[in-house]
Amino acid sequence: MKRTFVLMTVIALTGLLAVSCSSLKKMKKHAKDITYAVTPETLAVKGGMVDLKIDITFPGQYFNKKVRVEATPVLRFNGGEKAFEMKALQGEKVVGNNEVIPYNGGKTVTYISQLPYADAMRLSDLEIDIVGFKGLTSVAFNPAKIGTGVIATATLVENKALPVLGADNFQRVTKQQKEAAIYYLINSSEIRNREISSNEIKGLEAFIKESLAAEDIQLNGIDIRSYASPDGPLGLNEKLANNRETGSTSYLKKQLKSNALLALFNQYVVPEDWDGFQKAMESSNIQDKDLILRVLSMYTDPEVREREIKNIASAFTAIAEQILPKLRRSLFVANAERTGKSDAQLKSLAQTNPSDLDVEELLYAATLFDGQGDRLAIYRVVTRLFPNDWRGYNDIGILTLEGGDLTEAKANFSRAAALSANNKVIQNNLGVIALKEGNIQQASVYFGSATGAGAEVEYNKGILAIMSGDYSAAVRYLGSYNNANAALANILAGNYNEATKRLSNDNSALGYYLKAVVGARLNNTSMVIDNLKKAVTLRFSYKQTAATDLEFARYFENPEFTSIIK
Repeated sequence: MKRTFVLMTVIALTGLLAVSCSSLKKMKKHAKDITYAVTPETLAVKGGMVDLKIDITFPGQYFNKKVRVEATPVLRFNGGEKAFEMKALQGEKVVGNNEVIPYNGGKTVTYISQLPYADAMRLSDLEIDIVGFKGLTSVAFNPAKIGTGVIATATLVENKALPVLGADNFQRVTKQQKEAAIYYLINSSEIRNREISSNEIKGLEAFIKESLAAEDIQLNGIDIRSYASPDGPLGLNEKLANNRETGSTSYLKKQLKSNALLALFNQYVVPEDWDGFQKAMESSNIQDKDLILRVLSMYTDPEVREREIKNIASAFTAIAEQILPKLRRSLFVANAERTGKSDAQLKSLAQTNPSDLDVEELLYAATLFDGQGDRLAIYRVVTRLFPNDWRGYNDIGILTLEGGDLTEAKANFSRAAALSANNKVIQNNLGVIALKEGNIQQASVYFGSATGAGAEVEYNKGILAIMSGDYSAAVRYLGSYNNANAALANILAGNYNEATKRLSNDNSALGYYLKAVVGARLNNTSMVIDNLKKAVTLRFSYKQTAATDLEFARYFENPEFTSIIK
C-alpha cells in the first residue's frame, strides 16, 4: 500500500514536471516572436555610463499564466561580459510582485538601466538572457542579440583643464601724489607761520624737490586749490578765495625757487565749498546731521541753504566749530609718475639679487622667462621671501602640474589655499587636480566656487559638462573656443556644421580625428578618409582607436579605411 502511494506520487510529479517543461519549452521555442526596440539604436557613452532603454513587446497568447521569467541584458565582448540589471516578469497566475504580462493581450514593457563604461565594450554584442521558471522547473532561453557595440566618442574629451595664474600687480609706471593744506582764520587770507611750518607742508616740499632730482620720477603738475567756507556773503567769499589763491601761489613759488615750475601750477578757486561741507557733515557725529544733509539735497541756492542751516540752532554752533574751519584752506596737490625697472633689470635682479625686488616685481619677472626651470626657481624665491603670499605656491603648483607631477602640484595648491581661504583662483586650480584624478563631483564643487576667476573657469566647466553628459551646457561653456573640446561638444550635441567651424584651424591629431567623425556622421567618405589619414600620421594609436570605433562601422569593409588602420 505504501509502495503504491509513493509510485503514484512519483508519477504525478513526473507528469507535473513534464507539463511545466512543456510550457517553458513552448515559450523558448517562440521567443523569436518577442520584439525589442533599443534606444539608442547603437549604445553610446554618456557621463561615463552606458545608458540602455529597451521596449520589449510580448505578443498575445505567448506568456504562460503560470510562468515567471528573469530577463538580463548583457554586453558580451572579447574576453568578457558585463550584465545590466535583471528584470523579472510574471504571468497572470503567479504569486509575486513582478510586472504582469497578460496572456491574451500581451504587453510592451519598458526597461531602463545603465552600466559604467569600459573600453572593451566598444566592439560587443548586446544580448538578452532569459530564464523561465514554472514551479520547480527552469529553462534557459537562447540568448537574443538585439544590438551591437558602444559608441565611445564622448571619451575623446581632452582632460586638460586650465589653471589660473596668481597674477602680479606690477605696474612699471606708478602714479604718486602728495597733498598738504594751509588753513586760514575766518574772513582772512593771511598765511600764518604755524601753517607753513607744519610737517605736512615740509613733506610736500620734500616730495617736489625729490621728484625734480630723481631720474625715475616725472613731476606732472602741482594743483593749488583755494576755498572759502559756505558762510557769509558770496561776494566776500569770492574775494577771500581769490586772495587765498594768490597768497598760496606766491608762497609756493618762493619756497621752490624756480620760475620753471610755474608751468606746472594749476590754480583753482572755489568761493563756497559746499561739496566739502557735505562730505565733512556725512563723516561727522553732529546732532541733526541728517536734517542738515536733507537741507542740502532740497535746496541748491547757496543763500537759502545757509539760511536754513542757521535756523537749525542746535547744530550750527557745532558746525561753526568743527566743520567750517576745515573748509577755509588752500590745498596743494603734487602729481608725479615713477617709472620702475626695465624688463632686463628685473630679469637680472630676479636671478642675481632677488631681495632687491618686491613681490610684484618678482612675480612679473617670472613671466619674462620662457624656461619652466627659470620661472619655477623665481616662484620658489617668492615663497622664501614672501611666505605669506599665496601666489608663489599657486604658481609653483601650475608649473609642477605642467611638468606632470600631480602630487606636488596638489600640495602647493593646498598650501596656497591655507594662506587664502576660498580664493577663487585656487579653487579653480584644485578643481583642475580633482578632474585629473577623475573626481568629477569634487571638480564640479571647486569650479562652482571659482566662478568669476576668469575665462579658464568657464572652459573647465565645459570639459566637466562633456564628462558629465550635459552636452548643451558644454556647448554654452565652450562657446568662445575653437579647439577640439569645443568641437566635440558640438558633435555630441548634433551640431556638425558648428563642430567643423571650430576645427577649421585645428591641425592636431585629435582635431583631424574629430573631423573624420563628423564626416562619418554626415556620410562623407572623402572627409572620413582624408582626415583619418592625417590623424594616424600624427598619432599612431588612432589606428587602433578607429579600428574599434563604431562611428566608422559602415567603413569597416572599405579598402581605403582598412588600409589606414592596418
